Amino acid sequence: MTGTHSNNIPDRLRSPLIRMIASWEFLLLCVGVAIFFLNVQASPYFLDPWNLSDATFNFTEKAMIAFAMALVIISGEIDLSVASIIALVSTCMGFAVQLGADTPMLIGIAVLVGAACGAFNGFLVAVMGLPSIVVTIGTLSLFRGIAYIVLGDKAYSGYPESFAFFGQGYVWWVITFEMVLFVVVAILFYILLHRTSFGRSTIAIGNNPTAALFSGIRVSRVKFVLFVLTGIMAAIAAVCLTSRLGSTRPSIAVGWELEIVTMVVLGGVNILGGSGTIPGVVIAAIVMGMVTFGLGLLNVPGIVMSIFIGLLLICVIALPIIIRRTRHRVAG
Repeated sequence: MTGTHSNNIPDRLRSPLIRMIASWEFLLLCVGVAIFFLNVQASPYFLDPWNLSDATFNFTEKAMIAFAMALVIISGEIDLSVASIIALVSTCMGFAVQLGADTPMLIGIAVLVGAACGAFNGFLVAVMGLPSIVVTIGTLSLFRGIAYIVLGDKAYSGYPESFAFFGQGYVWWVITFEMVLFVVVAILFYILLHRTSFGRSTIAIGNNPTAALFSGIRVSRVKFVLFVLTGIMAAIAAVCLTSRLGSTRPSIAVGWELEIVTMVVLGGVNILGGSGTIPGVVIAAIVMGMVTFGLGLLNVPGIVMSIFIGLLLICVIALPIIIRRTRHRVAG
């Protein structure tokens, strides 16, 4: 009996259904369903298709950056300058508009500036070996400071009509271009992290960078690419946000760093690196979008939402630590 019992337990634990139910993503999905029904009960306007379409703007732009940020955090690093990259990219696009740039040129400028910002971060972290949290706090001030120097208290406007499609356009009925872009980017990052050697290298670096280096992984190159990729995603988000607002101000996207990191950690990515999934980040993005949209329908002030997001980040980071310590005490 003892032998049979010990042989059956691993089989049950290896069951895909059991693994799915026990996963963080499944728990988060249940929370999302609960929040959805609470919003339905709290406001009669929540289920309106156009309102739900507008709700996607609460998370799509941030989520696109969160996918890249997830890979950076999984590798054991962090990038707190993403919102400031948005401000600098938007400022460069606005300046180009004043010189007569058309929409394709604006997109090209955005990607180049975002990639350059990411490469600067990547050089300091991956090549120079500086701590990413220190570097990106510095570039957070640097990039936004440049935007303030260029713009001051002014704003750039007058973007081409075709440029408005990226942040305001609809592909079909209530399906926005941003939502389609969000889905496409999620699929691409899922493949990158979970189906390529680059993704496996990223996870290996986050678990043990020294062991990854000795196993033949070019740690510095991978980290550099991840920061460049994050800069490019921040640029894409800047295009969508600037298009949606129709203007550029140096204060654009202020505070997004906190929300993006919260989105990533809520999605199950280990803040210390080494583990995480893109589906988890997708679910977390939608959950946070529903929460902020639901609170907005109830006329909850923005500062209360900021407090909620801050508390959520603390709880999500603390919860796994508390569970781990509890298990150790029970086992001990």
